[in-house]
Amino acid sequence: MYRVCGYGCYGSAIMKAFDDAIADGVDVLSISLGSNDPRIDFSTDPIAIGAFHAMENGIVVACSAGNSGPNPASVENAAPWILTVAATTIDRDFESDVALGGNKVIKAGGINFSNLKKSPVYPLIDGLSAKSNSSRADEDLARFCDPDSLDPDKVKGKILLCERGSMEMFEQLRDQSGAIGMITISDFERQAVSTYKDYPISAVTEEDGAQILSYIKSDSKPVATILSTKVIPNYKPAPVVGIFSSKGPIPGIRNLIKPDIAAPGVNILAAWVEINNEFTIPGKDPSPFVIISGTSMSCPHVSGLAATIKSQHPTWSPAAIRSAIMTTAIQTDNLYSPITNFTGLRATPYDIGAGEISLSSPLEPGLVYETEKMDYIQFLCSAGYNTTTIKMIASNVPENFSCPIDSSFDSISNMNYASIAVSLKENEIKTVSRIVTNVGEDESIYAAIVEAPSGVDVRVVPDTLQFTKDVKKLEFQVVFEMTEGSQEDLFGSITWFNEKYKVRSPIAVSNAGQESR
Repeated sequence: MYRVCGYGCYGSAIMKAFDDAIADGVDVLSISLGSNDPRIDFSTDPIAIGAFHAMENGIVVACSAGNSGPNPASVENAAPWILTVAATTIDRDFESDVALGGNKVIKAGGINFSNLKKSPVYPLIDGLSAKSNSSRADEDLARFCDPDSLDPDKVKGKILLCERGSMEMFEQLRDQSGAIGMITISDFERQAVSTYKDYPISAVTEEDGAQILSYIKSDSKPVATILSTKVIPNYKPAPVVGIFSSKGPIPGIRNLIKPDIAAPGVNILAAWVEINNEFTIPGKDPSPFVIISGTSMSCPHVSGLAATIKSQHPTWSPAAIRSAIMTTAIQTDNLYSPITNFTGLRATPYDIGAGEISLSSPLEPGLVYETEKMDYIQFLCSAGYNTTTIKMIASNVPENFSCPIDSSFDSISNMNYASIAVSLKENEIKTVSRIVTNVGEDESIYAAIVEAPSGVDVRVVPDTLQFTKDVKKLEFQVVFEMTEGSQEDLFGSITWFNEKYKVRSPIAVSNAGQESR
């Protein structure tokens, strides 16, 4: 472990840690750090530069995709030599139900040890209805249950319904106004639960919050209670994309899909420093573990998988390991339906990259996409970096190297990556190339299956690959033609398969007439 963050995460410390790790001969680096600025300059980003040097030394570098979702174009650590990891839920939920009058129960979330009665006997009021009559009281702040905007007499002895309430607000309202519970309306906190210690606080979705508000308005004496947390195993559907997980496309760079992969990162049992009492329950000893959410949690899952693959295949390159993880990823949840985001819409490669990690299939992927150092250097050329700047990022660049004159975002599509992204105008045809390396049986034949995006014709040439003992690498082309114009990015996949293996690559097609985001 290399500590790089204290009172800040300084670039010099990050670079030193990379140097130390390279000198120590590590095989995998797990980096749960980010800049919070997706429009990063690779030439000044210590993680991108350090990861390039690590890649040159055969080290797999897995990084968090960031926690700026659900905003599009928010993905971080998007350099192609980095394995960029999004976050998804697991099949476990922490449920703290809200019981209302009329035998209505809302499946709320959070971790609390509420000691309220199980029957809904406590008066219930929403923040706006509890607003102070003072002229200084703000309606929006009242909805959020800002203590200075509420009337203590209206709050006393009641459970509050708040838009984006917090434990800190409840503490103040309990101590100053006698509030006995809080229901906070937050899609984020309903999925990525917070620890409320022994406070009776639960989080509900915006949809459920609207139901509770409707009940308050329709009942002359609304009542509720908040039940202590229970763990729900085998929760469905799962996985679901983390609401906070940063998303593609990469701001300012076309024709590369990021994130690469998704892994469990919501409500994860994680080690914690016991002296930090942020989550400690009064009267209890500090725990060495807490429940945390973030791509900082998903990244180590992928790092561990990469280490497992490396132990089985010690000669494989970082690109081969990344390819194995991506091309064997899972696209369905435990209801056997396509993985969705928090709103229930089908997840795209901008949400989950190639999909959710499989723990066993990457050990035998069949085929891999090898990405060489010069592919990454060509990527930098295509992204607009000049030769002088590239030599500041990469080491041992040939003295006579210079970027091709025709370098452009279009040429990024031809990087030998395990996913494929192209930019097209209506009726335009583009061809991209890939080379696959056989790591399975010597004598094997693969056929191509295409799931073409709507409005795009996709052909694979040739559509059959035959490997022998002497033929380990084969090239193929993918021909794209946009038959119908679209303002939205479109998605599909190409899968090479035989009776034993399925080697799947996601496809993203964007409108070349739009500016890169």
